[in-house]
Amino acid sequence: MKEAMRSNTTTELFRYWNTIRGKRELPRRDELEPSDIRTLLPNLFILERDRNAGISFRLAGTQVCALFGQELRGRQFGMLWLGSQAAKTQRITGQVMTHRVPLVLSAKGRTADAREVDIETLLLPLASSEGESDRVLGALSPLSRPYWLHATSIECLDATGMKVLDPDRTAVFRDEETERQSDAFAKSPAAGAFSREFRQFGHLRILEGGRRD
Repeated sequence: MKEAMRSNTTTELFRYWNTIRGKRELPRRDELEPSDIRTLLPNLFILERDRNAGISFRLAGTQVCALFGQELRGRQFGMLWLGSQAAKTQRITGQVMTHRVPLVLSAKGRTADAREVDIETLLLPLASSEGESDRVLGALSPLSRPYWLHATSIECLDATGMKVLDPDRTAVFRDEETERQSDAFAKSPAAGAFSREFRQFGHLRILEGGRRD
């Protein structure tokens, strides 16, 4: 049995995104109602393509900024990630928009004095009013609350896993039918594009998962 997401924040945000998108590939950003996800807001962020063709923070919640000890608005998303992972993470985030496929990145958050905390990051594509996939709604959630969290800033994220989510099937593989669906999704162009990036990370695992019915 393989769980697609471990954090309550990412699970709830994915459920909300799935609800407002209905039968479409992705919801429009003007359909988001902050009051509906009020308790999640401190851990949420929105990314956009910037004028330099990078991926930067348009908005970042208070807990996300506190985790890294700085205001993130306008900063590059890749700057949060360990060294060589920065550019690859930027490309993967761009593919979330291009292929309109949600994604979960697992990581170790590392401090300057070598402390660690497990972090789960959810990336969900959003459409403009014209239907163009041009932003990403995200959540960044620590999976534990060590005593030093927010008192000692995270210096970087070291990616340890990547999960491509198929919203149209269950998040837990229970039988042969869902396994066949998993195989079909793994052979799709979108999953293939992510797999190419995944291989460049070297030590990551890729899984396919989605909505729990």
